[in-house]
Amino acid sequence: MSSGGFWPGEAPAAEQEDVEEPEATVAEAPGWPQQAEEEPRTEPEAEPAAAAEASVPEPEPAEEEEGEEEPEVAPAGHVPGELDIPDGVAVLEGSPSGADRTVGVVVSRFNGEISNRLLESALEALSAAGVAEDRITVMPVPGAFELPIGAMALAKTRRYSCVIALGCVLRGETAHFEYVAGEAASGLQLAGLETGVPVAFGVLTVDTSEQAEARVDKGADAARAALEMADLFSQVRKQARA
Repeated sequence: MSSGGFWPGEAPAAEQEDVEEPEATVAEAPGWPQQAEEEPRTEPEAEPAAAAEASVPEPEPAEEEEGEEEPEVAPAGHVPGELDIPDGVAVLEGSPSGADRTVGVVVSRFNGEISNRLLESALEALSAAGVAEDRITVMPVPGAFELPIGAMALAKTRRYSCVIALGCVLRGETAHFEYVAGEAASGLQLAGLETGVPVAFGVLTVDTSEQAEARVDKGADAARAALEMADLFSQVRKQARA
């Protein structure tokens, strides 16, 4: 009974009262600074974000426009290529030489203005290659559709080292263009395959007369191709006889 102190029920009661007072003050303290911190955070962050967004898009479209202009390049046309053939491999290669060559030229009268310029270009190329004028035969035909049968007739005589076909087919409003151009190409190829005489394709198949006028030098290209194939075929025959 003299142990001194409080009854067991009194000590905890006093402690509970002391603990409740600081709990109320601690709970109130965090609430006030949180509200004060939230208000200034939103104001300074919004201003630099808006300034950054306004400055970024201005230089970007200028760079994109410059990049789009660079790839604008004119389409490349057909160009001759060189082959890399390993040493030690036998090579048969023709030369566009007109020495001792007899050449037949079949030309379409249709679209005569273009056909005349193609013929002029081809004759100049044959002369530059050394083909004598008296060894050239020109055979006019009504149109491009008659070019294959004319080339076949010349090739079957066996008097010509090669045959050059010249003409022009312009695209129109109907399917006429596809039929004539396609038959002219396949027919001229057939003439060369059946006779064994090189037949060069110098027929322009274009959309407009302006495109045709820009390509009249294809007559010279066809003439050189015919001479090269004629020389190549002669080498093949010589090799076969050896």
